[in-house]
Formats: sequence, C-alpha cells, structure tokens
Amino acid sequence: MADLQALAEALIRGDCKTVEALTNQAVDEGMNPKEILEEGLIAGMNIIGKRFKANEVYVPEVLIAARAMKIGMEILKPKLAEAGVEPLGKVVLGTVKGDLHDIGKNLVGMMLTGGGFMVIDAGIDVSPEKFVELAKSEGAHLCAMSALLTTTMPQMAEVVKAAKASGLDVKTMIGGAPVTQNYADEIGADGYAADAATAVDIAKQLIAG
Repeated sequence: MADLQALAEALIRGDCKTVEALTNQAVDEGMNPKEILEEGLIAGMNIIGKRFKANEVYVPEVLIAARAMKIGMEILKPKLAEAGVEPLGKVVLGTVKGDLHDIGKNLVGMMLTGGGFMVIDAGIDVSPEKFVELAKSEGAHLCAMSALLTTTMPQMAEVVKAAKASGLDVKTMIGGAPVTQNYADEIGADGYAADAATAVDIAKQLIAG
C-alpha cells in the first residue's frame, strides 16, 4: 500500500516528484481519496503550519511545500468530487481595493487549501462589491481580506459593511502587516489572523461557529 506518512514527509520537504508519485500510487491502489487528502497532504501541511508559527521554517519553505500540495491536489480533485467529499468550507480571498500586494494573500490561500478549504482567489485590488458578488455566486462561507498598507485598511471596513448589508450568511476575516485584532473589533470583522497558519485555525473556528 502507498505510504501516506511518506507522502506527508515528501510534502514537508517540498519534493514535488515524490508527492506526485505517491499520490498517484495511492489513487491507483484504490485508496479512499479523503484518506489520502487528510492523512497525506493535509497532515504534511499541518506540520508545515505548526513549524511556520514556531519560526522553525519561513515563507520560502511554506511556498515550496504548498507547491507540492498543489500537485497532489490536482491529482486528487476529480477523485474527491467523484466520492462526494465536500471541502470544510468555501473562502473568497483577496487583497482589498487600492492594494496590489499578493504574497501574503497567496500564502494564506495555500495554507487554507492545505487545511481542507476551497479557496476562490479574487486577486488584488478587490472592491467590496466584488467580494460580496463572489461570495454570493460561489456560496462562500467566509470573505478573507488582506491589506499591506495603512491607507487601504479602511477598505476592509467597507467589505465588512457590504457583507452585512448583503444579507448573506458570510463571515469576514482580515489580516496583513498593519492590521491588528483591535482594528478587527473596531470594524466588526468576525476574525483576525496574524499569520497564514493562524488564518486556517480562525477560518475553522468561524465556519464551525
């Protein structure tokens, strides 16, 4: 049988070839795709997330692991769909209007995907209307927004307002270098994450709550 622990370890190393080979092997052997996802890919990303939080690995290592995760996910996606495996939740993710930074956003997107979420990446310079429109059309549970400039932070408040006014049952989460928990409280956002690994924990709490 395919070794799922070896799959998780290959993902942690960012060894794309081994991740691809072991994921294919597990699928070919008829292993449950949910098991491959949870005990192989997600298990590996969880360890990377913990190490990232503890400053044992840094952004480059996370990006390399996430790239390997993506390869495994591409193989598993059709199998998960066939088996009717639902994601934990759907997240619309974007950098707010006026802000063109995307490294942090991309990192959060990779970690959320690694945590079992379906991520709809709205990109950069995303207006409040676009966040709400995507949340509506995709049936999202969460709008997650990033800002790297103090001048674009007020756009987060506009997204929170627009989400509440839309009547959709969608939670809001914010993050980015200048953003704080106090600011999240001030604008009425449902959650704040200080880093990409914490974003996964907060997203899980918000969707469960």
